[in-house]
Amino acid sequence: MSNKKIVIIEDEPDILEVLSYNLKREGFEVLSATNGTEGLALVSKEIPDLILLDLMLPGMDGIEICSTIKNAPPTKNTLIIMVTAKGEESDIVLGLGVGADDYITKPFSPKELVARVKAVLRRGVLLDTSEQKEKVEVGALTIDTNKFEVTVSGKNIRLTATEFRLLHYLASHPGRVFSREQLLSRAMGDDVVVVDRNIDVHIRGIRKKMDIEPSMIETIRGVGYRLRDID
Repeated sequence: MSNKKIVIIEDEPDILEVLSYNLKREGFEVLSATNGTEGLALVSKEIPDLILLDLMLPGMDGIEICSTIKNAPPTKNTLIIMVTAKGEESDIVLGLGVGADDYITKPFSPKELVARVKAVLRRGVLLDTSEQKEKVEVGALTIDTNKFEVTVSGKNIRLTATEFRLLHYLASHPGRVFSREQLLSRAMGDDVVVVDRNIDVHIRGIRKKMDIEPSMIETIRGVGYRLRDID
């Protein structure tokens, strides 16, 4: 995983130094910016593999930066981890809703941060197994992995990389119930360093974006989730 390029957008010097040091020690190429304007210019120029983006920045905040990056064709598939002191669910949902692939809340240990970065980079490769079906259709839902496209009744649904992978996995096994732990390990990879609650946030985001058929993903209380098998 060395040689991967990471851009850090963080305005606190001490945190920026810690992030840079630990990622460089792991063999990553690290570039940094201390505000949104510089960060966007750097991302546009370098097209990194992953961005560590602070939510609370002077001027342009992390939400706006994330949305701008995800809406620009050259960078729309770039992985983003939101780094924030805010742990409220509303802030997490907002960050994931505009395209962030994961989040980590301050304070965090350098070991946790590096593990999270590696996990997100690994699961960012969506078409990495021969077992994945190129096209999945369940009722009004169609998922095309070649085009990275999801449609419901012909309407295009825009998902983040993590949401896409989760929905694709559920749709590839319609009617089967998966625990949160199974979704973490099977849909995202055995090395994912996230908690069960993160799955709930992503599922909530998928349901909201699907709009027409949010009930297709059923919550099985005390167990996990399944995508309804529709004839």
